[in-house]
Amino acid sequence: MNSSVAPPTTVTTDEMDALRAEVRTFIDNETAAGTLTPGIDTWLTRWDEDFTRRLAEHGWVGMTIPTEYGGHGRTHLERFVVTEELLAVGAPVAAQWVADRQIAPSLLKYGTEEQKHKYLPRIAAGECFFGIGMSEPDSGSDLASVRTRGTRVDGGWTVTGTKVWTSGAHHAEAFIVLARTEPLDTAHRHAGLSQFIVDLRSRGVTIRPIISLSGDHHFNEVVLDEVFVPDAMVFGTLGNGWEQVNSELSFERSGPERFLSTFRLLAAEIGAVRKGLLPERTDLGRSVARMVGLHALSQNIAGALQRGEKADTAAALVKLLGTSMEGDLVEYVSDRLGDESMDGQAEIGALCRAGLHQRPGFTLRGGTNEILRGVIARGLGMR
Repeated sequence: MNSSVAPPTTVTTDEMDALRAEVRTFIDNETAAGTLTPGIDTWLTRWDEDFTRRLAEHGWVGMTIPTEYGGHGRTHLERFVVTEELLAVGAPVAAQWVADRQIAPSLLKYGTEEQKHKYLPRIAAGECFFGIGMSEPDSGSDLASVRTRGTRVDGGWTVTGTKVWTSGAHHAEAFIVLARTEPLDTAHRHAGLSQFIVDLRSRGVTIRPIISLSGDHHFNEVVLDEVFVPDAMVFGTLGNGWEQVNSELSFERSGPERFLSTFRLLAAEIGAVRKGLLPERTDLGRSVARMVGLHALSQNIAGALQRGEKADTAAALVKLLGTSMEGDLVEYVSDRLGDESMDGQAEIGALCRAGLHQRPGFTLRGGTNEILRGVIARGLGMR
């Protein structure tokens, strides 16, 4: 494991408030210019590299990457402020999302100096985009059962297998692949797994679209047919893939995207209630309270990650409760709207339809609810 220069650990409330105001001004300007339209689940569905580069110019991509690697050396809490503001308005942030959220911190923790200098400066500049190579057709959230194999050859490895639900693979430069590099030991299923950084333009890589219910293309199936990966692109320690993946999942599961993906719909619903266009539901306060509680938990995890503490169990809890809440919100609004559109409320209808299209994925990506309950139970010492 390679050490890195840590960003500062504290930031004042005044600094956080100033940063939040700066981001909101940026959002207002982008909205006025017509380059930002509120949406649902935009960290997955709206890939806009130009928007990402504009964020990078403000220093809002690669915020927690140390300056020695081209980043900005800021705290996880500052990044939390920026990301929640972007998510709340539904900004088109899919291009940088995976690279910024989990690839960058994973590179800092497990990457070689060569890998850090190759990727981190370009991630911070909004010029390098990544995917994730975890799930497989017959594995789902049971990552210990992956069948993708890494085989030792002269100068490196060949990787063969299939990955699915790889968001943005048709745009991305590379993804980090979890593969079995040792024979399966049924008594220790998590042993013998390793990770590789695979260039998605390599010979032997085939990317096939997975079309969503809405007709959109965000997900992909990536087939690897004896793809050569040089030794320099082995990620972390051979055989340590399971530990590395779980560390990565703490970043993937704990962020504000797990409860703010449908925030625009909640805001539109409250707006319709205020205008008298929609009767207030008795449990609207409960939805707001659930979101506030998840915000506090997610923000606390950002602080724990800043301190280098493990957050596997808490991250799984945010993901489980957050995505369940988001699905409930879509259902509540959908039931109340019915099949009729409301005069002057085209926005809420469009947001609700988008939410219905995306809802099936809320409780799947990042681990199914069943898997997450197991993670939480083990973390709490339950049998």
